[in-house]
Amino acid sequence: MAINAALSSDTGWQAHLSLDFQHQHGRTILGRCRHHGPLRVQRPFYPEGDSVCHVAILHPPGGVVGGDELALDAVLSPDCRALITTPAAGKFYRSAGPIARQTQRLMVAAEAALEWLPQENIVFNGARVHARTRIELQGNAGFLGWEIVCLGRPAANEAFETGEYQQDFELWRDGEPIYLERGRYTGGSDALRAPWGLRGQPVVATLLCAGSPPEAVAAIRAAWAEGPARLPDEWSTVSQLDGALIGRYLGPSAVRARQFFLMAWNLLRPMVWQRPPCPSRFWTT
Repeated sequence: MAINAALSSDTGWQAHLSLDFQHQHGRTILGRCRHHGPLRVQRPFYPEGDSVCHVAILHPPGGVVGGDELALDAVLSPDCRALITTPAAGKFYRSAGPIARQTQRLMVAAEAALEWLPQENIVFNGARVHARTRIELQGNAGFLGWEIVCLGRPAANEAFETGEYQQDFELWRDGEPIYLERGRYTGGSDALRAPWGLRGQPVVATLLCAGSPPEAVAAIRAAWAEGPARLPDEWSTVSQLDGALIGRYLGPSAVRARQFFLMAWNLLRPMVWQRPPCPSRFWTT
């Protein structure tokens, strides 16, 4: 992926971050980290010992405007274990016309495992955004991750009446697609309110887990049913497709979407990798 100039007065910020995780002497390290423009990482953390490298992606400007282009490439070599998150919600602000683009390509080699656990993206009324995340797995590589989108700002009584948000969320293994999601949301459109669409709910989210055992679906459903009472106009589900477990949330609250996915993550992590949950420090700051 080409690295463009860091800033253009006509197009906005152009930022690129390239991460290369490597396995050395029983430890996953961030062997190479290259950045251009306002996209960074804090130093790697090891809250659960050397086996898993925790990294947070930072965007110092704090928000994305029309014309900004942010790109992340992350590569995990064989035997690596990495957890990538963000310290805060992403914010996409109103655009005067140009589209903001966020592209993430995550490549995981055989015998490696990636957890992609960003906080939600908040799409302000009037924003124009194209976000794409593509995960490419090789051999028996593992993946567990999610994407959470909030259209508008419900807490400020701001609906998504104008603008557009396009989301591509893809999971591939050995060049074959496992899950392809294409979301196209136009502000004020019938699709945001109709029963066949988002039913008037601002938060839509997807969780993916490659290689989960068959009993995971029933365990997640039972745990969620025993948890806090469902909010009005809230829908959540989990199912197993060929090659991946799929979790979906539609409702009024990004907090509730995170609760649902964190509950699933707490159950899936020991099942898939025989590793207890270790919440990121950034989720409580």
